[in-house]
Amino acid sequence: MTSVATLAPAVPRSRRGPGWTLAVVLAGQFMAILDVSIVNVAAPTIRAALGASGSGLQLIISGYTIAYAMLLITGARLGGLSGPRRMFLLGLALFTAASLTCGLAGSEGALIGFRLAQGAGAAFMVPQVLSIIQLNFAGAARARALSAYSAVLAGGIVAGQVLGGLLVTADLFGTQWRPVFLVNVPIGLALLAAGARMLPSDHVPRDQGLDLPGLLCFSAAVSLLVIPLVLGHEQHWPLWGWCSMAAGVALLGVFAVAERRARHPLVPGRLLRAPGLLPGVLGVFFAMVTWGGFLFTVALHLQGGIGDGPLRAGLTFVPGAAGFAVVSLTWRRLPARLHRGLILAGFALAALGYAGLSPVFGGGGRGEPLLEILLAVTGAGLGLAYSPLFTVALAGVEPRDAPDASGLMSTTLQLGQVMGVATFGSVYLSLSPSSRAIGVTGFGLAACAVVGAACVLPLLRRPRLS
Repeated sequence: MTSVATLAPAVPRSRRGPGWTLAVVLAGQFMAILDVSIVNVAAPTIRAALGASGSGLQLIISGYTIAYAMLLITGARLGGLSGPRRMFLLGLALFTAASLTCGLAGSEGALIGFRLAQGAGAAFMVPQVLSIIQLNFAGAARARALSAYSAVLAGGIVAGQVLGGLLVTADLFGTQWRPVFLVNVPIGLALLAAGARMLPSDHVPRDQGLDLPGLLCFSAAVSLLVIPLVLGHEQHWPLWGWCSMAAGVALLGVFAVAERRARHPLVPGRLLRAPGLLPGVLGVFFAMVTWGGFLFTVALHLQGGIGDGPLRAGLTFVPGAAGFAVVSLTWRRLPARLHRGLILAGFALAALGYAGLSPVFGGGGRGEPLLEILLAVTGAGLGLAYSPLFTVALAGVEPRDAPDASGLMSTTLQLGQVMGVATFGSVYLSLSPSSRAIGVTGFGLAACAVVGAACVLPLLRRPRLS
């Protein structure tokens, strides 16, 4: 069997070496992931300081995710048109500027608007990370880069919860919630300076074009799906939300039909025919559904059902993030013949971890030290599935399709997390405060992991990607 680390070569073109290239783009990715969760911890303080309404607070927290998910494909295609280096720096500049204005905002409305701008900056920046990795790393170096990318995804959300708790608790210079945004500014400025010197030059293919109708159709479809998923539970799943999601699904169908006739489709047919891509995309989607739902519901249980503070709850997840990250960085040390089998084994281990929520929390307490062991095992299992899966899914993609593949994978990641939070968060909250809530949710997560494993079975039957 061919190792997934030896396929789809690319030519490194970094100005200061591939290590610096990877460090810059992954630091940008980490900031974008961090801001998904860092604001959650500061929400009560923001509400008190700005007098925000319930719906306004929801949009402050979720506006970032909405704009981020809606514009990822747009950011990927713009990267293909103008070059991933240029678009990464532009997105990073917008993200940094929006972080500054968020930290200085004096009203609810202003903060909502700046959060949307922050999400847009992340959407323009994040797809370029995978594009730059695809175009500038080859063979084993690419597999290592994707493993580091996976580790950053694992740690970003947990780090956001911990850092948010630390910053709000510290109340630096009496600034209360503002440092959760302002912390991005010096880091963003440093990355802009480093990126301008160290990121590889852009070489944009001349045959690129922009399918504007398809872009608008897809963006509208994603927004119609994401907005009710993000806001639905707090609004008690109103009729407009269901109508919006139905319209989003319909628009996705229109988009799929229209793409077949487009001169410059957002998702070229040859990309969808890349060996292993579609099973890989489905596997990544279900992996992110379970990971997002797991982190969210366990956090709800720790803070609501048990009474932990946000900082303690965030620190509780460190073993899970560590397990995910360590496995992501070390799985390549196993024999190449086992790499694809790791995907199925990882899903199975994660499913066991999810199902273990019921006995661990069954006594009504925190279940220590079994809880930390369970989190580490679950994180390790998901890392074992996710990192080889991501490598296999992208290994057969041609360099000219890297921007579109990056947009597709980034959108899949974000939609998976949103779906996981919305679906399993609703399951947990609908059963809470019953003691069965976390157990039922855990078994639902385990079933979802089994579905993810079923989706990747075609990868196990394919001995080669070419």
